Amino acid sequence: MFSSLQKPYLIAEISGNHNGSIERAKQIIAAAKNNGADCVKLQTYTPDTMTIKSSIEDFQIKGGLWDGYQLWDLYNWAHTPYEWHPDLFAYAKSIGITCISTPFDETAVDLLEDLNTPFYKIASFELTDLPLIKYIAQTKKPIIASTGMANLEEIQQAVNVIREYGGGELALLHCVSGYPTPIEQINLSTIPLLQETFKCSVGLSDHTLDNLAATLSIGFGAMIIEKHFTLARSDGGPDANFSMEPKDLNHLAQSLQRAFLAKGKASFNQKKVEEANNQFRRSIYVVKNIKKGEYFTSENIRRIRPGFGLSPQYYEKVLGTIATADLQCGTALKIEHTELNP
Repeated sequence: MFSSLQKPYLIAEISGNHNGSIERAKQIIAAAKNNGADCVKLQTYTPDTMTIKSSIEDFQIKGGLWDGYQLWDLYNWAHTPYEWHPDLFAYAKSIGITCISTPFDETAVDLLEDLNTPFYKIASFELTDLPLIKYIAQTKKPIIASTGMANLEEIQQAVNVIREYGGGELALLHCVSGYPTPIEQINLSTIPLLQETFKCSVGLSDHTLDNLAATLSIGFGAMIIEKHFTLARSDGGPDANFSMEPKDLNHLAQSLQRAFLAKGKASFNQKKVEEANNQFRRSIYVVKNIKKGEYFTSENIRRIRPGFGLSPQYYEKVLGTIATADLQCGTALKIEHTELNP
C-alpha cells in the first residue's frame, strides 16, 4: 500500500478541531477533500479510556498549550464521540476521501474494525504501549506509526511487535512532539535514517507552523505527510494553534506535488529541457579550410561554441593527426573526419 504510492499522501488530522460539533467535523472533512488531502484522520478515545478523573498533581498538565488542564478535562474537551464515527466514516466515503483514525485502546480498535478502517495510525505517545500495538497488529491491517519522543530502541520494540504479530505493511513517520515544533528542532535528516534502519516507507507528522518542513521532507524520502487541520484557527479548539486552515492545506498539497516532481531520480544524463542548449557548449570546429591529408593544428581547429562538433576532450588527441576529408571553415569536426575514426 504505502510502498506503491505514486505521489505524496497527505493526511489531514481533525483531532479535536470539531469543537464538539459533528456538523463541524463534516465541514472539516469536506474542506480537507476540497483542498487536496487524500485522507482525514480522527482520534478514537473517551476521556475514561485515556486517563482517570483525578485532581492529583500527576494528572495536571504543566506547560505548553494546555497548561493547567487536568488530563481528563482536556480529553473530555477534545474527544470525538464513538457514536459519531459511523456517520463520519460514511460521510467521508460519500464524498470520496479516505477516513481513518488513531485508536487509543482496544475498544477503539474494535470500533474501527467494525467500520472496516483501511489502515491504522499509532500516535507517538502510544508507541510504547506494546499491548495496544500487538492488538492493532493482529488485525493484519497496514499501520502508520509516529515516532515522536521515542528513542531508537523504543521504535525497534514497536516495529518488532507489529511484524511479529502479523501487522500489515508498515510506515513510520518522523515526528517531534512539540505543539508547535520550532523549525530548528524538526531534524528532517532523521527521515532517511528511519527508512534505512527499518526498511519501510517513511513520512512526517508535522507540528511546525508553516509548510516548509513538510515540503522539504519530500527530498528526504517522505511519502506520507500528516498535518493538523481546522476550518479557522480563530474558531479555537484544542489543536487550533498549530493547525492548518483550508488555504494552507491547498498550498501544501500543491507544494508537495511540486517537491516530488523536483526530487525526481538521480541521473547525470542530459535532460530534455537541456537539449536545445547544446549550442552553448564547446566543441571542436574547423576555423581554417583544411585539405584532405593535412595535419590538424591549433591554427586550423579550435574548441569553441556551439557544441555540435567533437567533444573538447578529444582535442589533444586530434592535434597532429591527418584530416580524412576536405573541411571548410565552420565545419563541426566529427570523429570520421579524423584518423581516430574506428
